[in-house]
Amino acid sequence: MGKYNICVYAICKNEEQFADRWMDSMLEADRVVVLDTGSDDRTVERLRARGAEVTAETITPWRFDTARNRSLELVPQDTDICVCTDLDEVFHPGWRKELEKVWVPGAGQASYRYTWSFNADGSEGVVFWYEKIHARHGYQWVHPVHEVLKWVGEGSPGPMVTAENVQLDHHPDPAKSRSQYLPLLELSVQEEPGDDRNVHYLGREYMYKGRWDDCIRTLKGHLAMPTAVWRDERAASMRYIAKSCWEKGDPAQARDWYLRAITEAPHLREPYTDLALMLYQQGEWEGVLYFTACALAITVRPRSYICEAAAWGSLPHDLMAMAFYYTGAYKEAAEEARKALALEPGSERLKSNLEIMEQAARGQENGLRSGSAAPQ
Repeated sequence: MGKYNICVYAICKNEEQFADRWMDSMLEADRVVVLDTGSDDRTVERLRARGAEVTAETITPWRFDTARNRSLELVPQDTDICVCTDLDEVFHPGWRKELEKVWVPGAGQASYRYTWSFNADGSEGVVFWYEKIHARHGYQWVHPVHEVLKWVGEGSPGPMVTAENVQLDHHPDPAKSRSQYLPLLELSVQEEPGDDRNVHYLGREYMYKGRWDDCIRTLKGHLAMPTAVWRDERAASMRYIAKSCWEKGDPAQARDWYLRAITEAPHLREPYTDLALMLYQQGEWEGVLYFTACALAITVRPRSYICEAAAWGSLPHDLMAMAFYYTGAYKEAAEEARKALALEPGSERLKSNLEIMEQAARGQENGLRSGSAAPQ
């Protein structure tokens, strides 16, 4: 295991509430540098008191890539490993030791496990693998939002190493607005219309905003791009088109797009689960049973960001339990309800459903009719 000079760098604005927690985590590094972009609370004071080197500057017009690149400029030239994080993120203790175990001279970036969201009960929600640890020289941040590292050095970048035991958790402020995302994404696509990833992000953002027609138009454009070849992301575009069609009152088109998403990426749970949920809302129980079974047959969670908490949580078992119940298979319904509850033990709805299904199963065994209560 080598010994490397490690520097954490970040951008921030009005994140006093996270300053101490973040510094507790980041002090395993040799140095912590921060670009504050206009805080009017005690963020700068708190960070400096804990040992961070803070530079305060205004970025106008605001762009995440400009801010990231300016913060990277603050990292000393002799740094071996740059670790880019945000103040609402926390490494699990021991991350430096685990990173140094896998880093090798000449490496370019490190991939590590990132929990982007948590469920209400504290269990992990969306999990994927991040690549914001990198060598000091040859990299630059690009795109106004959803910024990514781009190799701009001579020759080829160094290899990517995988830090299996480095874990970063994201604990954001739920009140923080994402209103700036849409205009920055529109700018990003305007600047680089041939960047398929940003077109996908823009269509997804339109979906989040309930702009169904804009979502459909943009994501059909994404699917037509010759560079849009990653099947997982293409399937996600199809799913978002399907959701938009459903919201517009066109279930036939929605079903067609969900089926296309399944064909595009049959190795992902999300398309199966989404279609099962739509069929549940239509009361098509046999379809729910089929597609939830397909989803649950996939047991290896992907490492990409194309991963949603619902598909890997209680939802597939919950939908299957409901479908079994409404087709009269009460014993099977209770079995799936138990599995759903095990994944979301704090849910009162799932607890109530399990009781109803167990009672129905006992009654069925004894030749009695099911009670009047129905699961929800």
